[in-house]
Amino acid sequence: MQRTLEKTDTELQNDVLSELKYEPSIKVTDIGVLVKNGTVTLNGYATSYNEKWQAVHAVKRVAGVKAIADDIEIQLPNSYHRTDGDIASAAINQIDWSTTIPQGTVEVTVRNGWITLEGEVEWWYQKNAAGSLVKQMAGVKGVSNSISISPKVTKKEVEADIKSAFKRSAMLDAQHIRVETSGNNVTLHGQVRNYSEYDEAERVAWSEAGVSSVDNRLEVDWMF
Repeated sequence: MQRTLEKTDTELQNDVLSELKYEPSIKVTDIGVLVKNGTVTLNGYATSYNEKWQAVHAVKRVAGVKAIADDIEIQLPNSYHRTDGDIASAAINQIDWSTTIPQGTVEVTVRNGWITLEGEVEWWYQKNAAGSLVKQMAGVKGVSNSISISPKVTKKEVEADIKSAFKRSAMLDAQHIRVETSGNNVTLHGQVRNYSEYDEAERVAWSEAGVSSVDNRLEVDWMF
């Protein structure tokens, strides 16, 4: 594979700013971008937790980013302010209305606009769905997803199944990813070319039935 010339910090900064402008959910004029040796620091402020999350996610899509420091502060408009009780009630209603998350499996605690999710579900996608639902709510300043996964499946060839899924993926180079399992716990080693592949590898690992934890130790090296 032909190696691409490494970007300068200025080129990377311009690419990050362009990607932020390309994301319609982000007010890019309120967010600053600093780059040093491939590490991108985001500062400024966002009007919601979801906007802050979308900004970091957009930077992950840019080739050449080696690390991300998220220093964005959330400044809620007056129309977004909610009491902790209002946020908690809205959050549990969102979760109860979801057809993805079994009722009664998730507990919600809110303190100073920060939501903590606890409880127990069988699949990672159910845990992920709960976090995705509440992070978009008005008044939310942050989300800690502490839901545990307790799969009913205990006897699966987890490692073999994940490796096969990596080989099927159009986004991943399975030859550069090593999978280790200990019971229902999965550890990923190796290299990927960008944060999109990093996230995709973790998503694939979590999607395997029986996985209760994923330790993603993949290194991002877009030059390999």
